[in-house]
Amino acid sequence: MTETPMRARAVVDLAALRANVRALRARAPRAQLMAVVKANAYGHGAVPCARAARQAGAEWIGTATPHEALALRAAGDTGRLMCWLWTPGDPWREALEADIDVSVSGLWALEEVTAAARAAGRVARVQLKIDTGLGRNGCQPGDWEKLVAAARDAETAGLIKVTGIWSHFACADEPGHPSIRAQLTVFKDAIAYAEGQGLAPEVRHIANSPATLTLPESHFDLVRTGVAMYGISPSPELGTPEELGIRPVMTLSASLASVKRVPGGHGVSYGHLYTTPGETTLALVPVGYADGIPRSGSGTGPVLVGGKWRTVAGRVAMDQFVVDLGGDSAAPGDEAVLFGPGDRGEPTAEDWARATGTIAYEVVTRISARVPRVYVGDNDVRGNDVDETSEDTGA
Repeated sequence: MTETPMRARAVVDLAALRANVRALRARAPRAQLMAVVKANAYGHGAVPCARAARQAGAEWIGTATPHEALALRAAGDTGRLMCWLWTPGDPWREALEADIDVSVSGLWALEEVTAAARAAGRVARVQLKIDTGLGRNGCQPGDWEKLVAAARDAETAGLIKVTGIWSHFACADEPGHPSIRAQLTVFKDAIAYAEGQGLAPEVRHIANSPATLTLPESHFDLVRTGVAMYGISPSPELGTPEELGIRPVMTLSASLASVKRVPGGHGVSYGHLYTTPGETTLALVPVGYADGIPRSGSGTGPVLVGGKWRTVAGRVAMDQFVVDLGGDSAAPGDEAVLFGPGDRGEPTAEDWARATGTIAYEVVTRISARVPRVYVGDNDVRGNDVDETSEDTGA
């Protein structure tokens, strides 16, 4: 790791990410794997994580927005790349010219992509999405025949190639939920109908991280792994990262900015929600909600300082929060670990999720660009292990 002192740092272990990708590929040996790096790779850094996933054998990279996908292309990624969250007027032509597979969920999107294909003089690679029951994006089953017919006509006209049919689970992180089987049935019916109408998709995919881990029958031709790639269990009900054979990739820490003795009855932070019960030592951790630390962690968030778990004392502010060290001592510059793999007894992202009433996905994704990402376990083109520090904001 870099020796440069930092206020805060998010250390991203790319060797762990590569190992996670290999472990997930082993769960779906007959399917290709799409490494999902939307939202700046869940806060980890889209470009380094996409590169590491490719190194570990990911055939596809997935993003939500076209701008995320285009940023990856600008950074040099050349493999199969798909994006799925489109709004009218988005950069369809730019995506086609960058050889990006685009998702279409309705006739309006098909019209925009075919117009872009005509303007660019290129065949658009299109993946049709069917809403099998999640109720977000995707074509309703009742409109599927119209969308398939329009896509077939556009393909016949040489404007598009339907490269995929796909969907997304609502409750794959709840083993045994009846919606899982229901969605699989709708998905299989949608594929059968489209193929019966002459479409020949390269890939059919519905499996997200939890389905990749627990539902082999959902793997089809491709699995899309998001949060599990970063070493986070999609749901505590599915098991811990260790039980699932994956390892958390991000460790978030900060250097103490202040340590001082205060008397009993001393109010701490805004609103004095916490008052010291007696003479004690307060340590200031220089990260706050502007860095992505949830304000809901006030009075509940766990932090490792001096080898012991502490709890946020009082309110999390924009740039800082306080922990009460009791009778223990510390010095400015000492490390406070908010979360990591747990190897050193530090809290995990899941511990923060429980403490703040959210999910670990949000805990890592919300860490802002103000916190430098420090990449370890990377390999340069000569195969040497290198460490790198950057203010990566990703795609």
